[in-house]
Amino acid sequence: MENLLSIITFVPLVAAAILALVQRGGGAAADRNAKWFALTATTATFLVSLFLLTGFDPANTGFQFVEERAWIMGFTYKVGVDGISVLFVMLTTFLMPLTIAACWNVETRVKEYMIAFLVLEGLMIGVFVALDLVLFYLFFEAGLIPMFLIIGIWGGKDRIYAAFKFFLYTFLGSVLMLVAMIAMYQDAGTTDMVKLLAHEFASDSFSVLGVHVVGGLQTLLFLAFFASFAVKMPMWPVHTWLPDAHVQAPTAGSVVLAAVLLKMGGYGFLRFSLPMFPVGSEVLGGVVLWMSAIAIVYTSLVALAQSDMKKLIAYSSVAHMGYVTMGIFSVNQQGIDGAIFQMLSHGFISGALFLCVGVIYDRMHTREIDAYGGLVTRMPAYALIFMFFTMANVGLPGTSGFVGEFLTLMGVFQANTWVAAVAATGVILSAAYALWLYRRVVFGDLIKESLKAITDMDRREKAIFAPLVVMTLLLGVYPSLVTDIIGPSVGQLIQDYHASLPATEVALAGQ
Repeated sequence: MENLLSIITFVPLVAAAILALVQRGGGAAADRNAKWFALTATTATFLVSLFLLTGFDPANTGFQFVEERAWIMGFTYKVGVDGISVLFVMLTTFLMPLTIAACWNVETRVKEYMIAFLVLEGLMIGVFVALDLVLFYLFFEAGLIPMFLIIGIWGGKDRIYAAFKFFLYTFLGSVLMLVAMIAMYQDAGTTDMVKLLAHEFASDSFSVLGVHVVGGLQTLLFLAFFASFAVKMPMWPVHTWLPDAHVQAPTAGSVVLAAVLLKMGGYGFLRFSLPMFPVGSEVLGGVVLWMSAIAIVYTSLVALAQSDMKKLIAYSSVAHMGYVTMGIFSVNQQGIDGAIFQMLSHGFISGALFLCVGVIYDRMHTREIDAYGGLVTRMPAYALIFMFFTMANVGLPGTSGFVGEFLTLMGVFQANTWVAAVAATGVILSAAYALWLYRRVVFGDLIKESLKAITDMDRREKAIFAPLVVMTLLLGVYPSLVTDIIGPSVGQLIQDYHASLPATEVALAGQ
């Protein structure tokens, strides 16, 4: 299909414009129409994206479905996908209809709420398909705006603080990335990311204000991009915006934030840091590995101390993203395969966990763990679903969570056994905080009067969880659905990376 990527990217944006311009007035009927329109638009986007998956050739390690046309100021509009990015597009289009369906109880400024999610979907897809620096930066930064509004308008009582903290952290990190992009353009004379992948940036060491920069320009560019992607994931110690954002965001906002937005950081490392700045990656890769291991242990311990369900799951997300960065910077097939698999798996599992919190929050309007207990008596279906995703989050064999963590740890073990040993303790800690949460909320006696009339999940809620259960199980027992697609592109990335290592070793030996 011609212009397939542009269609997938802009259908949600066009739908948002139609909803903004056409629908007038308010009332229950208008709100219901806005919800159905948004659900229809996101479902249509997913159905169209299936053509992308069926037409993709995993054996071709280059970019496919490429579209290129002249743009403003001499820049080009260029989009395309490879084995690394295609599944992130599919993850986004798969989750958005479920996210819209989870918004059905929203009653405040419904039309604007739907518009924000439609715009956010288009911008997130744009990040994964962009093949031009300017286009990538526009999509990457513009995605902050709808999420800022979702948190700031429809969030909890401290939503303004959380929204500004989210915006300032992520925006300030990206300022350095913009400076780096300008330097790349001046050095290479192009913003075409395909050409930049083939361009060799200078790696000769030099001194700045008495500081010796090993790896030269590549190390500086790596650090500038790292500042943006590390905040986006987020990595320790720049992770503190995430728990606040999750706690204050509405349920659907938390789902998108955890399932898709965090993955942009990991995708950025794979698209920019490793292939474009291999010397910088080699110089600082060991530091990133240890930062990731510390993040896994530290945030898992912090999760154990939480009294708010959303905050506990938010710290769990930081820990799981630690496995991702470890896998990426192990720079071997199992590590990077595991990192990508972990990101996709985490999208399904973390999204489902935040939906689980949303189910009981809609009924009781509190996320405090101590407010619950004994829910299995009144909500057996909910208890079953919550248990399934709790075990998947722990990494139970047979679920997608196990495959991602296992592959990642195997890859890291080849790169640094001490880092792998420290990170492996996170598996035990994750079981501790996840099972502690489940026991406190679901098991025990139903002694709280407020819970005795609580109702189990309805059909709509069960229908939302069903696709997430299927994908978590399917990828757990048949991981080659993912690895067969990403494997060749990851192999090419590693081959290109190691092809630059002789030059890297010469550069480092002279320091």
